[in-house]
This record gives sequence, structure tokens and C-alpha cells, in this order.
Amino acid sequence: MSTGNMNLTLQVWRQKNKNSAGKLVDYKLSDISPDMSFLEMFDVLNEQLITKGEEPVVFDHDCREGICGMCSMFINGQPHGPKDLVTTCQLHMRSFKDGDTIVVEPWRAKAFPVIKDLAVDRSAFDRIIASGGFVSVNTGNAQDANALPIPKAKADAAFEAAACIGCGACVATCKNASAMLFVSAKVSQLALLPQGQPERYRRVQSMVAQMDEEGFGNCTNTGACEAECPKGISLENIARMNRDYLSAKFISEEEV
Repeated sequence: MSTGNMNLTLQVWRQKNKNSAGKLVDYKLSDISPDMSFLEMFDVLNEQLITKGEEPVVFDHDCREGICGMCSMFINGQPHGPKDLVTTCQLHMRSFKDGDTIVVEPWRAKAFPVIKDLAVDRSAFDRIIASGGFVSVNTGNAQDANALPIPKAKADAAFEAAACIGCGACVATCKNASAMLFVSAKVSQLALLPQGQPERYRRVQSMVAQMDEEGFGNCTNTGACEAECPKGISLENIARMNRDYLSAKFISEEEV
């Protein structure tokens, strides 16, 4: 961990589009403050590239507060870098030391084609959500909070599942490029609550079918997804989704 300003070597993946061959390109950065975020360090790199008349590095970002799930860099072989339970935008340069070489690559998965450089197309997640990640309710005045009592254990579990920001780190770190942790979190946050019960079994079947159609791999219980998830989403959600998926096979079509 560094306390003074640093000189670094970046090896950054550059790729024109999904159909072009990509490669790692070396860049030298000097006088980088340990108080900079990782994305601010990339802002400095891009300012230098633009000043030289070169193309800046394309990367995803938005809120820079660990909420939106947009930032997606594979840093030194780990999604979001070496710190646990942080996103790329929350990673600070004090996690590195002077003279380090930092390798930065995009998420790698068939279902996440490269748009350009470090930016990938994660619209597969949107299509999975659109296939069933919602509840159908009559609109009108909001119900009183006490009208639907929910056991605290279930409320807490639903809240923890809903913490998933859909960044895709679970897919990037999985040897099978599986999206099971993401899908199971989105299934669980609704399956645990009363509002999600009417469509519970139809939802899990639709979302799993869409996940398979998008080309994600299957889960083989390695656990890398939970270990690298910046929000600590639990593998218990995958077990819950598998139970619901199996249960749906024994329920009549009318009920589903």
C-alpha cells in the first residue's frame, strides 16, 4: 500500500469492436496520487492520450459510488480489482504501490461482447429482467405498510438479494461464464416477498430460459461468483432458485 505519489505501468486492453482482434497496450503514468480512485486514474490517462492526439480508452462508468453497476474492469486477474466488496469506482490507488504494473481487461464472456476497449454489452441482463424480473400489480394508492406483514428473516434475505447491482462480476470471474448468481438474486428478491408469489414459478422458468438463450454457462458450484461479488450476494440464492425451478416442474400449467 502506497502513501506517496506513484509511477505506474498500465497494460490496457484495446479493441476497436467485437469483430476486431484486441491487444494489451502499455502506458506509463507518473505522479499518481494514492487518494485517486481507479477511474480517476483512467481519467488522467485519457487526458494525456487526448493531448497527444490519440484515442482515449473507452470504459463504462456512471455514478462512481458503487451503486449503478456500470463500472466493469478486470484488474490484475480479478473483477473490480484486489479489494473485497468494492466496485472498480470504489477502488483507490493506495491499494497499489510505486512501480506496479497493472493489467486491465474487460469482462470476458460470450454473452458480454466487447463494444470497444473495456466497455462490454451487458444488455443480456436487461433481457433476462424483462423476461420475468417484475411483479404485476394493480396501480392505485400505496397500501399501508402494516397491511402485508413479512417475517424479518425473509425481509432481510430479500433486501440482501436486492443489493445486486447487476455489474456482471459474477459472470466475469466464473470459469463457465455463468449468470446464475445474478439471476438467482433477481428471482429471490421477489420470491421471498408476498408481492412476488402470484408469478413466482412462471418467473423462475422464464428467467432461466432467457439466461440459457443468452449463452451464459451453467453453475458448477465453484463459488468464485460470491467471492468476487462487490455486494456479497450469497450462493444461497442459487439454491433457492434451483428449488423454485424444480418445484415449477410439478405444478400444473394453469398454476404456473
